Amino acid sequence: MWQAEHVRDRLALLYPQCSIEILGMTTRGDQILDRTLSKVGGKGLFVKELEVAMADGRADLAVHSLKDMPMELPEGFMLGTVLEREDPRDAFVSNDYASLADLPAGAVVGTSSLRRQALIAARFPSLIIKPLRGNLDTRLGKLDKGEYAAIILAAAGLKRLGLPQRIRALIEPEQSLPAPGQGAMAIEIMGNRPELAAMLAPLNHLDSERAVMAERTLSRSFGGSCQIPLAAFATVDGAGGSTMRLRAMVATPDGLRVAAAEASGPADAPEALGLRIAAMLQEQGAAAILDACRDA
Repeated sequence: MWQAEHVRDRLALLYPQCSIEILGMTTRGDQILDRTLSKVGGKGLFVKELEVAMADGRADLAVHSLKDMPMELPEGFMLGTVLEREDPRDAFVSNDYASLADLPAGAVVGTSSLRRQALIAARFPSLIIKPLRGNLDTRLGKLDKGEYAAIILAAAGLKRLGLPQRIRALIEPEQSLPAPGQGAMAIEIMGNRPELAAMLAPLNHLDSERAVMAERTLSRSFGGSCQIPLAAFATVDGAGGSTMRLRAMVATPDGLRVAAAEASGPADAPEALGLRIAAMLQEQGAAAILDACRDA
């Protein structure tokens, strides 16, 4: 809802003559909280109802956390805009400990992400990792009740909802590489609405769009599913934002088998860079790692 209100307010400043209404909806991803996403249908659980509302004409656009969007959109839909990215890092949240390294052996860490599970397991095999679902208040409530010694959340969500004080430590990409699209918001529209795409164009942030395009291209080449621990993070650097660096990783959930790669290329060719990194991961045995994940 914060994201929808943010886009509404941005559009209201651009087009004060327009009336902009929010159609609040609850998706299947919001309703199923007792199982991990990888076991109940994946990222599409958060977007299907919103796409139906657009197809029915009840809504003109949908605002998403880009990391929750499937890598392949249904026919007739498109990403109209990628807003400027918030902090893409993971956040360590705990009432009693300052960092993952401070947790004692056997401490319980909560996360809904196979990617985070794999990265934590690889660095701290003595920790116990348990699933954690629900909205932000629900997750923080479980931590505060003592069900977990610590939980790992996206820093962007905590900052957007005015809860940066709950972050005990930000986990740098070198320790916990973000998910494709993490920290970015996207606006989805019907593909036959060019006039709407033109209206949304001023909200688009080119560097963010290019970075997430590289990440999503790589993820798409591996099936684009939350059922595999995959991380991908691109940054745009160089004079005038001319160069892009992309880092990526595929791992088994227990963190014992990992393939990692990084490379740089022209920022205006993000898809080519994504495919290049995917090929580098395949050379390290990514296919065998993914087969092990599916068999688990």
